[in-house]
Amino acid sequence: MKIFYLFFIYFFICAYCLLAQEISFTAEDNPNDDGTGIILMWKIEEENVEKIIIERSSDGTNFIEIANPMISDEQYLDVQDIKPNIKYFYQLNLYNRNGEEIISPLQTTVFAKAEWFNSNRYPLFLMTVLLAFAIIYYIVSARKGKHLFIRRISGLETIEEAVGRATELGKPLLFVPGILDLDDMQTLAGLNILSHLAQKVAQYESTLYVPVCRSMVLSTAKEIVKESYLKAGRPDAFNPDSVFYLTDDQFGYVAGVDGIIMREKPAANFYLGAFYAESLILAETGFESGAIQIAGTAMPSQIPFFVAACDYTLIGEELFAASAYLSNEPAQLGSLKGQDVGKAIIIITFLAGIVLEMFGIHFLKEFFTMH
Repeated sequence: MKIFYLFFIYFFICAYCLLAQEISFTAEDNPNDDGTGIILMWKIEEENVEKIIIERSSDGTNFIEIANPMISDEQYLDVQDIKPNIKYFYQLNLYNRNGEEIISPLQTTVFAKAEWFNSNRYPLFLMTVLLAFAIIYYIVSARKGKHLFIRRISGLETIEEAVGRATELGKPLLFVPGILDLDDMQTLAGLNILSHLAQKVAQYESTLYVPVCRSMVLSTAKEIVKESYLKAGRPDAFNPDSVFYLTDDQFGYVAGVDGIIMREKPAANFYLGAFYAESLILAETGFESGAIQIAGTAMPSQIPFFVAACDYTLIGEELFAASAYLSNEPAQLGSLKGQDVGKAIIIITFLAGIVLEMFGIHFLKEFFTMH
C-alpha cells in the first residue's frame, strides 16, 4: 500500500511540474492545401531547454529527424515528402545545454488531407462566378435573337473587299497561318479566319495559296479549306495543292513565302497567327509587291512591325474575337460579349479600389489580398 501511495505522489508531482512548465506539442493539417503540409505547434516555458528536435514517422516506430527549429518559433510547417490521406506520427525531443534529454519525447499524431477548396481564394471564385454568369446570360440572349453590339474591326471588314480586288485583277490571295503548331491559340484563331476567307474565295472563284510550316497545321488547314468550298457550293473548285507544306525551319519558311509573293504577286496577303522575327520580313516583301495586307497576332513584340508595314492589323484579342465577329454564331457572340462585360467589371473594381485607397479605405485591397 505504501508503494502505491508513493507512486501516486510521484505521478502527481510530475503532472504538476509539466503543467507548471506549460509544455505542449500539437499537430494539425495545413488548411487550404493539397494535403502536402502539416503544421506543428509547441509551447515550452522550461528554462533548462536549449534545443529541440522534431522527428516524424509514418508507422509510429521508425522516427527520422526532420527539423531543428528555434524554441521561440513555436511552430513549424512540415512539407517534406508529405502525402495526403496518410497518418503521421511526430515527437518533440527536448535537450538541455549539455545535450541531455530533459523528459521523454512529446508525441502527437495527425492525418494529412487535401482540401476541396482554398477558402483564402474566394474573391477569385466570386469573380469567376460573375464572369460565368455574364457569359451564360449573353449566350442565352443571343440565342433568343437579341442583337449584341460588337465593335467594328476594320481588318475583318476588308476581307470581302480584298477577295473582290483579287478576282478583278485575276491574282491569287496568300494566307500565312503563322509559324507555330496547333497547340498555340493564335494558330487556331488564324485558321478560324481562314475558314471564312476560303468560303469567300470559293464564292468569287478566285485562287488561294496557304503555305504552312507544320504538318498538323497542313492537314487541318487543308480540311478547313475543303469544307469551306463545300459550304460555298463549289466542292469541284477545291484544289488540294493550294494548301502545301514548305519547311519547319523558321527563315527557310519565310524565304519560301517571300518567293511566292515575288513570283505570284498576290493581290492580298493575310498574316494571321503567331509570328516572331519573320514578321517584318514578310510584311516588307508584301508591301513591295503592292498587295493589300491584313495581319493579326497576339505577340506584343511583333505588333509594331505589322502596324507599320500592313494596311490593317488585328491587335491582340481582336485576333481571337475574329471568329465570333465573322460567324455571328450566338454561342461565340455571347461568349465574347460576356468576357467583355467581365473585363469591364474587373476594371471598374480596380478603379474603385484606387479611389478608396486614396481616401484611406482599404476594404477592397484587403478583400483581394486575403491570406
